[in-house]
This record gives sequence, C-alpha cells and structure tokens, in this order.
Amino acid sequence: MSAETSDLTKVDSAVSGLSSSPTEEKKIGHRRASSSAAGVYNINDLEKEGKELQIAKETQKLNWKLNTSPATLDDKETLKKFLTTPPVKKIDLHFPLGLEVTARNLKGVTIKDALDAIHKQFKKKADDELELPVLAGFEWDKEESWTRLVVHQKKEGAPSGAGKKKNKKDTFDD
Repeated sequence: MSAETSDLTKVDSAVSGLSSSPTEEKKIGHRRASSSAAGVYNINDLEKEGKELQIAKETQKLNWKLNTSPATLDDKETLKKFLTTPPVKKIDLHFPLGLEVTARNLKGVTIKDALDAIHKQFKKKADDELELPVLAGFEWDKEESWTRLVVHQKKEGAPSGAGKKKNKKDTFDD
C-alpha cells in the first residue's frame, strides 16, 4: 500500500508541476499589441505637436439626414475616407446645443464612423422632432477645442439627391 501511495504522489506532483508552469507563463506573456494602424494618431498627441487637422470636404456634400442610417447613402466610397487628415483614433463631435458624441476607430476615424456615432443618437427621432435634420458638415476650431469638431446642421438637403432616388424607383417600376 505504501508503494501505491508513493507512486500516486509522484504522479500528482508531476501533474501539479505541469499544470502550474503554463499558468505562470500565461501571466508573464506579453499583451497583444494595439490594433491601430501605422500613421494613425492620438488627437492629444497632435495637439502637443501642434499639427493641424484638415476635415474631408466630402462631408458637406452628403446631404445626410441624421436619423437615417449611413448605409442608405449612395456614395459608399466617400464613407470609407478618413474624416480628418492626419487620421485620428477618436474624435469628439460637438453639436451647437451641447450634445457631444465620440467617433472611434483604431485604424483611423472614417466619415462612416462619424456618421454612425451621430446616427446612434438620432435614430429614434422622427423627422418632425429634429429642427435641423440634415448634416451640413464639420468644422474644426482649434481656438475653442483642439480635440473636437463642431457639427453643422441645416434644414433641408439639396433636392438633387432626393430627385435621383425618385428617378431610380421610376425606372424599376417600368
């Protein structure tokens, strides 16, 4: 009986020795590197360096309603473009009435990321609840705040965008 117990203790100690070392290695193992892309900056670093932001001009031509999904926009290529140059990981979008939303993307905030962040706030609102339902564009005012963009809105979008959609529907009906 004593031989059996000594064999068991050897087996137990071997097993416990094996199981404890991998857990120690896992604890020591290095953290996964950030999945941010090269050339994408932290907005606070840009402020320290004094680098100025340029906003994509395409945002002014979108005529996008804040309570509709950005996926409904026809120009899919515009949505893939970076919102700012140089690209940033996150940026605050400030509305004149005080609302502030944050657009984030470790590979660089795109126009779609900004529109998604805005849409999340307004998707439950009806058209008549919004005083200015259409995006007019963004403005970067470094004197006011380096780390945020001011969102400009307007009453109505350009009629050309709505006209195109009607024409497309008419062609499908024929």
